[in-house]
Parts: sequence; structure tokens; C-alpha cells
Amino acid sequence: MNIYPWIYFYLLAMNIVAFFLMSNDKARARKRERRIPEKNLFITAWLGGSLGMLLGMQIFRHKTKHRAFTLGIPMILLIQIGLVLYWYYAIK
Repeated sequence: MNIYPWIYFYLLAMNIVAFFLMSNDKARARKRERRIPEKNLFITAWLGGSLGMLLGMQIFRHKTKHRAFTLGIPMILLIQIGLVLYWYYAIK
């Protein structure tokens, strides 16, 4: 059984979720409603949604003044890319 399609589907789903979490948190911020905890946003990024989170930050201009996000999310993305490349070439 080929596991790659499931991994692609999982990563696509996590990035869509992360993107919409940023959109939702920005909308809540504008309405001064209860926000999504930053811990949950980072967990989503670590679980594979870092690219969606980064795109959401840029498109919605959200969390772009928070150093933890402007440095942390790209760092998580680089670590994940490195892990995927390592995993890809280790299996080959």
C-alpha cells in the first residue's frame, strides 16, 4: 500500500485548517471576540499546517507584529521541509 497519497492529503488538510484558523482569529480580533489561543495556532503549525499558517499571516496581515510568529512559523516550516526531505531520501 502506498502511503504517500495519505500524507499529501493530511498535509493539505492541515494547511487548509491552519489558513482558516488565521482567518477566523483575525475576524474575531476585529470583532473584539474571544480569540484562538496562540498555543493552538502553534500546535496546528507543528502538526503540518505551517505553510497554511504562514500564508494566512501574510494574506490576512495577522500576527505579523508578533516575533514569536514572524520567526517561529517560518522556522517550523523549515524544520518540516528538512524532515520531509530527509525522510524522502532516507526511504529511497
